[in-house]
Amino acid sequence: MSRFPVLYSFRRCPYAMRARMALWVSGTACELREVKLANKPPELLTASPKGTVPVLALPGGEVIEESIDIMRWALAQDDPEGWLAGDDRQLLATMEGEFKHHLDRYKYPTRYDDCDPEPHRAAGHAILCDLDARLVGRENLCGHARTLADVASFPFIRQFANHDRAWFDAQPIPRLQGWLERHLASDLFASVMAKYAPWKTGDDPIIFAA
Repeated sequence: MSRFPVLYSFRRCPYAMRARMALWVSGTACELREVKLANKPPELLTASPKGTVPVLALPGGEVIEESIDIMRWALAQDDPEGWLAGDDRQLLATMEGEFKHHLDRYKYPTRYDDCDPEPHRAAGHAILCDLDARLVGRENLCGHARTLADVASFPFIRQFANHDRAWFDAQPIPRLQGWLERHLASDLFASVMAKYAPWKTGDDPIIFAA
């Protein structure tokens, strides 16, 4: 058994991205196991039968299966930037619920019956307009400093923007566009986006730590 928490992750998953960022900024070292979603290792399915990432398996046997819970757990260990001051439950519920609903149907319309992506793009854009207004007079969603609200929301907004970047860049949401660019250019984001080969049983451990 690893003496570190074991993080099952997938580099491009927005949920896994935000979990990695919280673990990294908190200084919580863990053993990273990159997952190929088409060939999930049995150890992941033993730890979490639902088989989605991220999953954090703690040395004592506890398993944390939701990305926002991994973030809060990591920040409870150490929160050097004060991210928990921006644990805006209402905003996060909107981003994880309503916004993610529209994002999925905008980006992956063929996964849903009779789905027209355009109304979902419009509904997602309306939420982004609210966030743009929220950024008046401050650099981040809960003040000048980045917090949990920013880092938990950023991967979903990145995904929405990248689906049609020319369209996104043409929208009149300059504060949110600047916010996105700052988070994309951050050392934190670069640090957690290194590429690793999919993990398999018997591989040498990869310690993920700042």
